[in-house]
Amino acid sequence: MDVLEKLVSLAQSDPGHVVLPEGNDIRVARAAVRAVSDGIAHVSVVADPEIFKAHTGQLANSDKVTVHQPATSPKRATYAQALYERRKHRGMSLEEAEDWVTDNLTYAALMVHAGDADGTIGGAVATTADTLRAALQIIGKAEDTAIVSSFFLMALGEPHNRLVVFADCALVIEPDHEQLASIALSSARSYSDFVEDVPRVALLSFSTRGSADHESVDRVQAAVEIARDREPYLQIDGDLQFDAAFVPAVGQTKAPDSAVAGEANVFIFPNLNAGNIGYKIAQRIGGAAAIGPVIQGLNKPANDLSRGCSEEDVYQMIAVTSVQAARQRQQSHDS
Repeated sequence: MDVLEKLVSLAQSDPGHVVLPEGNDIRVARAAVRAVSDGIAHVSVVADPEIFKAHTGQLANSDKVTVHQPATSPKRATYAQALYERRKHRGMSLEEAEDWVTDNLTYAALMVHAGDADGTIGGAVATTADTLRAALQIIGKAEDTAIVSSFFLMALGEPHNRLVVFADCALVIEPDHEQLASIALSSARSYSDFVEDVPRVALLSFSTRGSADHESVDRVQAAVEIARDREPYLQIDGDLQFDAAFVPAVGQTKAPDSAVAGEANVFIFPNLNAGNIGYKIAQRIGGAAAIGPVIQGLNKPANDLSRGCSEEDVYQMIAVTSVQAARQRQQSHDS
């Protein structure tokens, strides 16, 4: 079983309810039907029923996918009141909330906020800014997380054949040491959500163990100390060059006393430039499959797609969001 099949299998073991606000898009509509057919999620879409039927051949509100229309939804008044309560401190009136509810992204986020869905995915049509704005304003940041960030699940092919996490490659442009520490801790938890292995977190740099003297190296080292103080049992190290973090022989040479060097599976880049470039090199030259960006640090799962995404990309993100939702349900139950 390859790593992508494992992701699907993980989602099938405890499928969540995912709402897709862009069901009028053919890629989203067909991925929704496939996801339900494969049992990786229960899916709702926000769409025109006739457009959805034309894309999929499926009638609205069958036993496959539930189709919602915000303007005629029986939940419209309830959701408008919830949105008003959520945003009145920002000056929103109830009348404005009633108008906002008819926006597909807003409606989907309100479904999640109300507990009528476990997570949402947008961005196949909408911009990242609009997708994240709806998530942040309505679903909100988790109380135990300092910053909302993102990661990519990188499915490495042979000879590695495993999942690793790259962060942050999509959101936080120039994190300070506190933000880097938060990204590292969130990414370690995210790795544990998807892989049955202990997270070993490497904070990357052009330096290994102070081999170079620079403010950016100091920032990485400070972030490691903060993360260790907050999570004493987490295996985390840095500053580490990528080869020292990834290749056992190099790690043994450059950082022989490190529990992470050469064995890392969570890679934290020092800024968005490095992270975005790094994941695309791994994808385009290294042949890794890049699943994401996956958002972390929200109260409930809400993820973003690229407007150039394929049906397969949407399907994979449904699986990811379903797994995130299952993990949150388990954590709520345990607490």
